Amino acid sequence: MNGEPKALDEQIEERGMKLGETALRKFHIAKFFRENTDRINSLCFSPSGDLLISSAEDDQIVIYDSEKGTIRRSLNSKKYGVDLIRFTHTKNTAVHSSTKIDDTIRYLSLHDNKYLRYFPGHTKKVTSLSMSPTDDTVLSASQDKTIRLWDLRSPNCQGFIQLQGKPVTVFDPDGLIFAAGINNECVKLYDLRSFDKAPFSSFKLPCEKDSEWSSVKFSPDGRTILITSFGSTIRLVDAFSGTLLQTFDGFTNNKNLHLEASFSPDSQFIFSGSTDGFIHIWNADSGQKVCELKGDHHTSPIQCVQFSPKSMMMVSACTSMAFWLPMMDE
Repeated sequence: MNGEPKALDEQIEERGMKLGETALRKFHIAKFFRENTDRINSLCFSPSGDLLISSAEDDQIVIYDSEKGTIRRSLNSKKYGVDLIRFTHTKNTAVHSSTKIDDTIRYLSLHDNKYLRYFPGHTKKVTSLSMSPTDDTVLSASQDKTIRLWDLRSPNCQGFIQLQGKPVTVFDPDGLIFAAGINNECVKLYDLRSFDKAPFSSFKLPCEKDSEWSSVKFSPDGRTILITSFGSTIRLVDAFSGTLLQTFDGFTNNKNLHLEASFSPDSQFIFSGSTDGFIHIWNADSGQKVCELKGDHHTSPIQCVQFSPKSMMMVSACTSMAFWLPMMDE
């Protein structure tokens, strides 16, 4: 980001550059940060895309200005620890799961580093934390085999589902339904308006041995669901029929980590980190690998990769944070 990223985005627009395979192969690290002493385990862009928040195993929360390529603020959660973190609909608040004392979800003011509310209930590690794209509803799943629904305005659980296996869950892009991946083999779709009812759709996938699911994500267009695991396979399924569309592999995960996989904003590409320091990119339609990007600054497993929802920029994280931009042709 030699200068302002906005200026680069303007150049991209002026030259008619679109997010395609050619542009992705030109991505390079433009800004690099070493604020953490331990592995970064969660990233989240604000809905407007101008801010990025990260949490790390050293209990540090860092807020970045993704338009200027600068650090906005650094906070700590030494008492409770921090794992998954998500912006709410305001830029100055976030919710996060905890790693110390208990498994309560906490609602944090980023302005003054004070907790606004606590959401107790889960008795084991929280595996998923999803903010509704439309309102103040938060969805969580836990190793205690439950899914819980919360409202930021109340500390009381608004909905509760007891399951027969460990779940991972996420809202769809419209905030009307949510998906729950259960026991590493079944995806159930629920209508938010009848949270406590049976799922309106359910489909089963072949169970992979020693490949526990780590997350489920809807594509931005809502048509597909991406399933990642603690192994070295990522699967893409049709969100309506459950049909297995693609299987993405060829990356390393020899430490059984949760390597985040993400979509491009147009749902056309899939991104994933790896334990060997490469970022792997696939075409979602063809299943073919587009390229592998080597982040020379990354010296440990790249656990988090996300693409900005609003600009031509990708972010990756290990113990450090890297902002990627396409290299412009002279």
